[in-house]
Amino acid sequence: MNTPKPKENPFAARDAAAYKRWRDWKLENQPQVAASLLVDVDDPFNVTPGEHGALLDRLRVCNLAVYALAKTDAPADEIIRAIAGRFGLFEPDRHLCAEEDGITPLSAVEGGQRKRYIPYTDNPINWHTDGYYNEPVQRVRAFMLHCVSQAPTGGDSAVMDPEIAYIRLRDKNPEHISALQKPQVMTIPANEENGVEIRGPVTGPVFFVDPSDGALQMRYTARGRNIEWADDAATQDAVQALVRVMDRDAPDVIRFRLKPGQGIICNNVLHARTGFDDDKENNQKRLVYRGRFYDRIAE
Repeated sequence: MNTPKPKENPFAARDAAAYKRWRDWKLENQPQVAASLLVDVDDPFNVTPGEHGALLDRLRVCNLAVYALAKTDAPADEIIRAIAGRFGLFEPDRHLCAEEDGITPLSAVEGGQRKRYIPYTDNPINWHTDGYYNEPVQRVRAFMLHCVSQAPTGGDSAVMDPEIAYIRLRDKNPEHISALQKPQVMTIPANEENGVEIRGPVTGPVFFVDPSDGALQMRYTARGRNIEWADDAATQDAVQALVRVMDRDAPDVIRFRLKPGQGIICNNVLHARTGFDDDKENNQKRLVYRGRFYDRIAE
């Protein structure tokens, strides 16, 4: 597979030739179905060079891969740490609701602090990237999900490569990208709990190039009450265009439902989840573990 030359900058408005080469490569190799993302892994604690290479191939193309384990009896947090380490993910995001090691069980909880946050409910979750409310020094560059058990119904995932969203917007109107790259375009209001501010407001761009490695990154949430957009026509037009790009029926959206023993490893792609219904009487509950990382996946 011929990748674009590393010294080119396809994200610079002035480098149209580099953008075209990168764009054509991305679109030519982009997967169309979830099965294209899947890699069988025999032992998460001993990922073979072949398995590692197959996962990396998918990550290079679309920033996302899905693994399916043959051995699923190990604790989920240990599985995540093992696979994460194989891909250079060593610095976890120890956020408010995370366990001490930064890995978090996601399930519908009955009460407590986590109940305030939508990932710990059975409600649908709209499009977002993880850690969109973090300060730049705590930028979430990658995350993993590992499925322990499914709900009887629901809990389906939708994913989209942020680089594809960037391409669709830039092709439609480069001014949309310019608007969403402005440093004051999107503000996440402060998080308050019982009248106490536990995180201040965070302002920044939607699309930006990470100064640490030159990779394109995105921070976004579709939750209206969690976001304040810049009050100008260019921003509003760009936001509406982005919403249309991420339409659930768009061909660039890949949908799947994680099975027990399957997991996602990605460079913080856009993702959403349908609601789900647990069967509490028969102890059939959706349980997925998540790890967020400040590192980007190492090649």
